[in-house]
Amino acid sequence: MAPKPKPTQAKPSPPPSGGTSFSPSAVPLEDLFSALHRHAQSLEFDQAAKVADQVLAIAPGDEDAVRCKVVALIKSDAIDKALAAIADAGRLPIDLRFYKAYCLYRQNKLQEALDSLDGQERDSVVLQLESQILYRLGRMVACTESYEKLQRLKIDSVDLKTNIIAAMIAAGRASEVERTMDALKVKSSSSFELAYNTACSLIEKKKYAEAEQQLLSARRIGQEMLMEEDYADEEIETELAPINVQLAYVRQLLGHTKNQLKLMLSTKDVSDSLRKLDRLIEKSAGSKQFQLAHGLDFKLSLRQKEALYSNRVLLLLQANRIDQAQELVSALPEMFPDSVAPALLQAAVFSKPALLALAQIAAAANHFQISADSLSKVPDIQHTPATVATLVTLKERSGDIDGALAVLDSAIQWWKNAMTEDSKLDLIMQETASFKLNHGREQEAAQLYEELVKNHQSVEALVGLISTAARTNIEKAEHYEKQLRPLAGLKGINAESLEKTGGRSTLKGGWTPFG
Repeated sequence: MAPKPKPTQAKPSPPPSGGTSFSPSAVPLEDLFSALHRHAQSLEFDQAAKVADQVLAIAPGDEDAVRCKVVALIKSDAIDKALAAIADAGRLPIDLRFYKAYCLYRQNKLQEALDSLDGQERDSVVLQLESQILYRLGRMVACTESYEKLQRLKIDSVDLKTNIIAAMIAAGRASEVERTMDALKVKSSSSFELAYNTACSLIEKKKYAEAEQQLLSARRIGQEMLMEEDYADEEIETELAPINVQLAYVRQLLGHTKNQLKLMLSTKDVSDSLRKLDRLIEKSAGSKQFQLAHGLDFKLSLRQKEALYSNRVLLLLQANRIDQAQELVSALPEMFPDSVAPALLQAAVFSKPALLALAQIAAAANHFQISADSLSKVPDIQHTPATVATLVTLKERSGDIDGALAVLDSAIQWWKNAMTEDSKLDLIMQETASFKLNHGREQEAAQLYEELVKNHQSVEALVGLISTAARTNIEKAEHYEKQLRPLAGLKGINAESLEKTGGRSTLKGGWTPFG
């Protein structure tokens, strides 16, 4: 996974002097410093920032108080306030460039963050932040070089070693990962992040089956570890999202495409899929800028981020939430300027409403073939019963019976391959058999009815099969007629008089749209 977001040294301890949240004029300065130290040690960073302000009210420009205030604001995620405090201290002889760089990094102002590190001594703290910034900028060669400098400092940290492996993979040096892990004395089982990064190296080497097993191991290790740390289910889902995204990608490469989206989103339902993705993708109030949930942006590669956004667009289209899909897809070119996927998604999103509108207008003007052609260009709805029925009706009215039959046969094949509990196969097959029967395709209709009887125990299909076979295969009709259960109350009815009764009348046209 990508480098960790927070450098460990961004927490300098305030000096041991004292105080608490009282009026600064009434409390000795040394007591305020003691309170400041106590709040920092107790991770009460909001309180620490307030006490630091009290110290500065008595001793303006105190370097320790300024540093403690900046760090406390960073630790409480008040990044804008931390930058404001750094700016206020600009006239003081205090070097806060590292903290400024870290705040800019947190705001995703990566080049500004890197520029703020210029001229600073490349100690372990600065090198870690520099490496993380370079990783986010996609400058993987420079990032790896920075991590190699850190290696020479002999820092024994699993997080650092994890980041080194991630940077090597991103820099196209997957072939070196195994040797580097041996040199660093770490195993893929040391953490779920290392297991994940090992899997990524296997993917780069096209060892997809091994990568799949490594990702499953990473997910198991992650679930166990996070549960032990009392993470909530939703938090675990967010933390392990990169693993599930990558696992879906690997299984797609292995040919397991039917389960890909289900795995990635852990859902069987479109609305549930969107709900889960909504927890991962956020939109700032009053802004068109989309972002990933807190922390996730640091853990996903650019390709994984693009996959998440793209899947949300496709799900919005499937849910017919066109406006939201258009809003999201409009932001993607700026987010992924080097990818062609945003342009393709834009074409899909913005063409769908136009094609549906054209289909509706053409049908209203009795241009049935034009309407059918327009509707056929919206691929993600071709299999739905309503679309199938509409296309069949349009093609039938334009005299294209073969085209209508092709639509039905294609829909049957789609539902046979679909992995869903809410299958419409029975319905599609029943209506297709009826349509074929009405257009002189008795043998094909009989085959469909027989399949429905054998595989789905459909009584309606049994009746259809008997009546159809009676025209082409009397033996088969008599065979299946024996499976019909006699209806109660029919005893004593005169068959001859019943035969004289007129049959049920049918509507012309032969096809009723079903939904």
